[in-house]
Formats: sequence, structure tokens, C-alpha cells
Amino acid sequence: MNQTQSPSDDNNTKPTRTGEKSTEPEWITETTNGGSTRHVDLHTGINGWASPPGDVFSVRSADYFTNKQKCPGGDYLLSAAGVDWLKSSTKLDNILARPDNRVSHALRKAQSLGRSQNGFIFAVNFHIPGKEHHHSVHYFATEEPIPSDSLLKRFIDGDDSFRNERFKIVSQVVKGPWIVKAAAGQFGAFLAAKTVKCTYHKGPNYFEIDVDTGSWPILAALVRLLFEYSRYLTVDIGYVVEAQEEDELPERLIGGIRLCHMEVSSAFVVDPQPLKLYRMMGSAEASHDDNTH
Repeated sequence: MNQTQSPSDDNNTKPTRTGEKSTEPEWITETTNGGSTRHVDLHTGINGWASPPGDVFSVRSADYFTNKQKCPGGDYLLSAAGVDWLKSSTKLDNILARPDNRVSHALRKAQSLGRSQNGFIFAVNFHIPGKEHHHSVHYFATEEPIPSDSLLKRFIDGDDSFRNERFKIVSQVVKGPWIVKAAAGQFGAFLAAKTVKCTYHKGPNYFEIDVDTGSWPILAALVRLLFEYSRYLTVDIGYVVEAQEEDELPERLIGGIRLCHMEVSSAFVVDPQPLKLYRMMGSAEASHDDNTH
């Protein structure tokens, strides 16, 4: 079994999400609830993820270039669709292109049945190098076409130079030791590609950003600290295309994730080559059934 079961599983039952619409497409419900990294309660969950309200983040307001004021983030552009915590003997790039990726597989299956033709996945894949390579992959999704005149659409369709100037990560340590809060403070809001190597992958119905956390020593040191204290931490991470012109304000959050008291040892082990396609990468079912095949 590749997924360690926690005695605190009673805290990991799926919560009812505030304002959740009954019309949420089945494939997004499947990816939200079907991962080995569980969708847990926003406030009490352990060893899982949740989606905090956008207002926990601060973004550039409509008058930012006049008064430098920020405002609460508001509604997300995309819905949170899952988190995968993965481990492999090699680095995993362009995860959404893999045939065993559970999120892209769910969308392909829906589209093969004539549904969700406008379905789209946005993913951020944090690579944490080491003797064993870890990946924290955050998925977001939509059923609506992304507006052609939106900043997000420009970002997805733009070149890497434009993307490098605009992809911003905002974060905060909600709960945790002071040493971690102090170390993480400098990363409250930063343009990722200005500090670490980011690689972009665009497919017919997805866009993925691979973030190499080992490419900058300071961030690599912070990640090692986060590993050490992970079971004591609650961390919010949000994603924004930075507004740099008046007509791009106010900023809009692409999506946000809360990581709740994660156990490093609970990572789902991934085959470098997806030879066993019955075993969807990061799925709860595959994790539980590893010893049955």
C-alpha cells in the first residue's frame, strides 16, 4: 500500500462546501473527492486539502496604481478540483499529459460521453527534488470557456516571457510554529519565475505550470523546513496573473488551496512510466488497492 492511513481519518470525511452548486459536473466532483490526498474540512481537516474563501488572500485593488491599496481576493476564476501529493524516483513533468493522470482522465471520459466539451484544467505542479522526488500538484477546473479578452486567457495563450512576468503566488501560514511563519513571510506574494524555474505546458483542454522549488537555494531551504514541520502546518496558497496595467485591475485569483497538516509519508508512489493504466496516478482507489493486483 502506497498511502499511509492515518488514525485521524474521521477528520477526513468530505465536508459540505459552502455555496456548492448541485450542478457541479460529475467529473469535477470525481476529481475533488477521488484523490488519495483527501478533501477535508477547512478548519479541522488533517492530512488533506480544502479550498479557503478567496478573501483570505489580498490582491491588487481597482485603485492599486493610485494608492497601492490591496483588497480581499473575492471569488475564484476556477473551481478547486483536487490535490495530489506524489513521490517518484524521477522528476514528473507535464503531469496532465500522462495517460494515468486521474484529473485529465476524468475530463477525457466525460468528453467521450459527449459532456463537458468546454471543460478545462489548470494545474500547478510543485517539484521538490531530493533522493526521492516529491510533487504537490494543485488542480483547478471550469466548465465555462475562459473569456477571450481576460488576463487569464492572455496568460494561457501568451509566450513564456509574458508568463514569467505575470505568474504570481500568494501564500500564508495559517497555523504553525513561529519559525516557519517567519521564514515563509518573504514569500507572501512573489512572481514565481523571478526566483525559480517555471516550465509551462499547454494542451487542448489544459494548462500546467511546473515549478522547480530546488532551482533557488533560499526556497529549497524553506521547503525543507516545511517538510520538517508539515504535520503541524496549515498553509494557504493562491494563484494570480499579476495586473500591471490600469485596465487589468482589480486582480482576480485563479484559485486557492489550503494544505492541512500534511504527512510527508502519505505521498502516492508513481511509476516513472505509466505502464499500469488501471492504476490512476493519485487516486484513492488505486492507493487502497495496490496490494490486490
